[in-house]
Amino acid sequence: MTKKSNLLAMSFALAFLSACQTTPNQAPVIDRTVHPAVKPATPSETAQVARDERGLYTVKKGDTLIRIALEFGQNYRDLVTWNNLANPNDIKVDQVLRVAPPDSAPNSPGVETAAIVMPPSDKTPPPAPVVKKNGPKGDKKPYTEANLAELQRTENGKEGGTAPATAATAPATAPAPAVTRPTAPPPVPAGPALAADDAALSWVWPADGKVIATFDEGKNKGVDIAGKAGQQVVAAGAGKVMYAGSGIRGYGNLVIVKHSNNLLSAYAHNRTILVKEGQSVSKGQMIAEMGDSDTDSVKLHFEIRQQGKPVDPSRFLPNR
Repeated sequence: MTKKSNLLAMSFALAFLSACQTTPNQAPVIDRTVHPAVKPATPSETAQVARDERGLYTVKKGDTLIRIALEFGQNYRDLVTWNNLANPNDIKVDQVLRVAPPDSAPNSPGVETAAIVMPPSDKTPPPAPVVKKNGPKGDKKPYTEANLAELQRTENGKEGGTAPATAATAPATAPAPAVTRPTAPPPVPAGPALAADDAALSWVWPADGKVIATFDEGKNKGVDIAGKAGQQVVAAGAGKVMYAGSGIRGYGNLVIVKHSNNLLSAYAHNRTILVKEGQSVSKGQMIAEMGDSDTDSVKLHFEIRQQGKPVDPSRFLPNR
């Protein structure tokens, strides 16, 4: 009876172990670890980067829309339109404004996106250079007693330290050192090159009087001409009045005339403004009376700007 009980217990144990070792009917678990990859730039992100680099400006403390327009050579009314501003005087610090026409981008977004998203090409390293042997080639001769004797004489000559005459080579001639000649430094450019239409413009001095301050990039953005209160200020060139008012601190009563797509002139500190925005003016036409608005003496501050950047007016004005 005890033996039968032991056999029965062993049978149950074997059956249990067999059930535990049976492989379940399920798909095998495979380690599919996904390594993080660099996320490619999407078209929208790429377009945003391109817009940030071209045609936008972030408002800083103390900015006014008119000053921003002057710095970028644009009409402030265009900035109002491009940015859908309900109130031109209500701009905030860190506000991003468009300061170039929406269609002024030189490249289409699709081209820029392709240039950024496209993976780098697989550059296979060039094969190793083949070393060419310049030594004498072996001379294969048929077996004869004479050839064998000549070969033995040659080998004996090598062992004795005497090299065959054919092995002598002329020493290489070292190349002559290059002569370095000092070069003159390149000339400093006077300013950006002018387009054909800009170069064809004709200019006159905007006022009579002594020049008391000349152009100094970073310090004085134009020239200052001393004079008397009420003295006439004339347009230095033909164009259209882009601004007439006193909205830029430090300029007083200001007139801005646009002469081309790239060039404009500014006339500051006037006592009285005699033209209106949008009015066309001719070269030499009186546009204001000299004054001392927002300055300490009667004078005309005159600027010429090329694509919004101040340039030396002496490049344009005639000698006097």
